[in-house]
Amino acid sequence: MGVNKQESGDRVEVTATQVPGARVSGEQVSETQVAEAKARAARLLLAFRHGNQIAYDALVAEFEADEQTADLISALCWIADEGVRKAYLPEAGDRVLRHMVRRADFGDRSVRTEDGAGPDAGELLEAVAAQNVAAVQDIVRRTPDTTFLLGKFVLAFAMLLPDIPAPVLREVIEELREA
Repeated sequence: MGVNKQESGDRVEVTATQVPGARVSGEQVSETQVAEAKARAARLLLAFRHGNQIAYDALVAEFEADEQTADLISALCWIADEGVRKAYLPEAGDRVLRHMVRRADFGDRSVRTEDGAGPDAGELLEAVAAQNVAAVQDIVRRTPDTTFLLGKFVLAFAMLLPDIPAPVLREVIEELREA
């Protein structure tokens, strides 16, 4: 694998035995393998950034990592996400990561994010307000990863909180704690 440090112009050669998960023993890692590794990392980071737990868990499972290594992967994703978040506007960061994924020509390259993850939280709120249990169940069933839906629902609830009188909110919270 040739890692090109553009700032210095130095090129470092890494053998496959130095790359975790590399399948080739003792040979140099090809440019294709580098592109695939970058694409996997970008998909993993996209799933992490958007809270897509199902996609994230599936991508981590592809590494066949033990629990300690999976924890390290999560920590590295957190650090990388912080870097991307500070360097780019959210939509620009996603574009950069998606571009990295598209550059590698292998397998499934998609990661579902909020925009494509299922129904709008407004639809869920309307179903809950109408006390339509069947509609709520249907919305949850057809959502690929309910963490998106729950996150949007919590955001909608947080936006409504300032309009709820404090005594009413306390009453609701007490009722929920007793249930």
